[in-house]
Amino acid sequence: MKIKEIKKLKLYDFNNLTKSLSFNIYDIAYAESFEHRKEYVRYIDSQYNAERLTEILTNVTHMIGANVLNVAQQDYEPQGASVTMLIAEGPVDHLGKESEHSASPQKESVVAHLDKSHVTVHTYPESHPYEGVSTFRADIDVSTCGEISPLKALNYLIKSFDSDIITIDYRVRGFTRDIDGKKHFIDHKINSIQNYIPAKTRNQYQMIDVNMYQESIFHTKMILREFDLDNYLFDTPKDAFSPADRKKIKRKIQKEMTEIFYGRNIISVK
Repeated sequence: MKIKEIKKLKLYDFNNLTKSLSFNIYDIAYAESFEHRKEYVRYIDSQYNAERLTEILTNVTHMIGANVLNVAQQDYEPQGASVTMLIAEGPVDHLGKESEHSASPQKESVVAHLDKSHVTVHTYPESHPYEGVSTFRADIDVSTCGEISPLKALNYLIKSFDSDIITIDYRVRGFTRDIDGKKHFIDHKINSIQNYIPAKTRNQYQMIDVNMYQESIFHTKMILREFDLDNYLFDTPKDAFSPADRKKIKRKIQKEMTEIFYGRNIISVK
């Protein structure tokens, strides 16, 4: 059966729709002692330093069909890192101007185009003061205008981090006109962010959607279905704990994950 080719929207000018994808990615671990917790933070800082984050964002930029114009990266003391990239839809020459082969040749400057085209990431490793639970959070924003879409990088971003819990927001803002002057407030079909996540990945997570279709606002929360304590113990084997301690640790980790997933503190009943 031949798939019917979708007719491409003919626009009067540049595609002015802004498409923004925001991630919060959380990795949870249990670090037994104060020294273990400090070591966990050092480990996260080494694994997700500014150089590694720049590599991830560069790959994201290429995946969505954009080109890197400028990179600003920073590692912080005592912990954390951030990277910001300005991106262009079309090829960029060495002077920072879009070339004549750009997909958007009618704009006056790259800077105006890049007001809404950027990729950023910020990391936040932290630990509970005495419970042993440590959390690493990465905030990622991919904002584009034109025909390029940040949704193409969804699965890569999920797989690039040890993602126990993920919250994703996607929204389309503004409008663009076709050659008859009619406004178009969205240029692609979507009823859930899950539409753009492969089935293999979806099956690994419990997922909840909160969507406002009429406003082109989509929200998805994800939490891993399977729980293996071995995957959450930092620098200490499971056998080092008694069965009773393993149960306590598991409850602590699951409580942390549940609180983050639902966005509220849970009162423990002893």
